[in-house]
Amino acid sequence: MRSLEGKTLFITGASRGIGEAIALRAARDGANIVLAAKTTEPHPRLPGTLFTAAEAIEKAGGKALPCVVDVRDEAAVQAAVDKAVATFGGIDITVNNASAISLTATLRTDMKRYDLMHSVNTRGTFLVSKLTLPHLLKSATPHILNISPPLNMEARWFKNHVAYTMAKFGMSMCVLGMAAEFAGKVAVNGLWPRTAIDTAAVRNLLGEQMADSSRKPDIMADAAHAILTRGLDCTGNFFIDDEVLAAEGVTDLEQYAVTPGAPLSPDFFI
Repeated sequence: MRSLEGKTLFITGASRGIGEAIALRAARDGANIVLAAKTTEPHPRLPGTLFTAAEAIEKAGGKALPCVVDVRDEAAVQAAVDKAVATFGGIDITVNNASAISLTATLRTDMKRYDLMHSVNTRGTFLVSKLTLPHLLKSATPHILNISPPLNMEARWFKNHVAYTMAKFGMSMCVLGMAAEFAGKVAVNGLWPRTAIDTAAVRNLLGEQMADSSRKPDIMADAAHAILTRGLDCTGNFFIDDEVLAAEGVTDLEQYAVTPGAPLSPDFFI
C-alpha cells in the first residue's frame, strides 16, 4: 500500500470540505498536516474551524499544525511556510484547495466579488506554490495538487459565470505551466470532481437538494491520496476523481454517494 506516512502536506482551505477530507486521509497514514485557513471562530453557515480540523487530524493519527492564513496575504503565507519548515523540517506536498465562488453572470458580478475570486483562486494558488516550491525542491517526493478543473476553452464553461471560470482556470493554468517548468523536479497536477461534492459551499449556494444528489468529499480525498503517492513522472495531468479511482481498481463508487441510489448532479465543468 502506498502511504503518506511522515510526509508534510501544506493544505489551504483545510478547515472544512474537500481540504479537510484530504487532510484526514493523509492523517490516517501518519502524515504531518499544515492547515492554512482563515476560519478560527464557528460560523452559523460554515461548520468547522481551523482548530476543530486540527483536532480531527490528531485523532486520525496525523500531526496537525494549524496556521491562520488568508492566501491573499503574502506575509501570512510566508509565516505559515516558515513555521511548517521549523516544525516538521520541510514541506513535501502542497495542496491548493482554497477557493472563492460566485456563480454570477457578467452584469451581476460586482468587482469586489470578482477581485476576491481572482485573488484567492488564481493569485492565491500562484503565491502558495511560489513560496512552498523552494522547500518542495528539497523533498524526495515533491508534489503540487490544485483542486481545479480541466482546461477546456469552450464557451459553455464560461457563459453562465465567466468571472468564476476565469478564476478557476487560472488555477489550472498554474498546473499547465508549473508542470512544464519543474518537470523532473516537482510533480504538478490538477484534480476535479465528476459530480457535485457535498460541501458547505454547495449547500449554501445551490441548496439541500443539490447536496443530496452529490458525492461526499471522501471521493476527492481518496483520489488525491492516489495521485500524491505516485512518482515524479505523474505530472501535468488534469485528473477527474472517479477516473483516478478506477485506475486504482476502485469500482464501488456508491460508497461515496450522499444519497445511495439517487441520480448524481454533474459538476460545473464536466
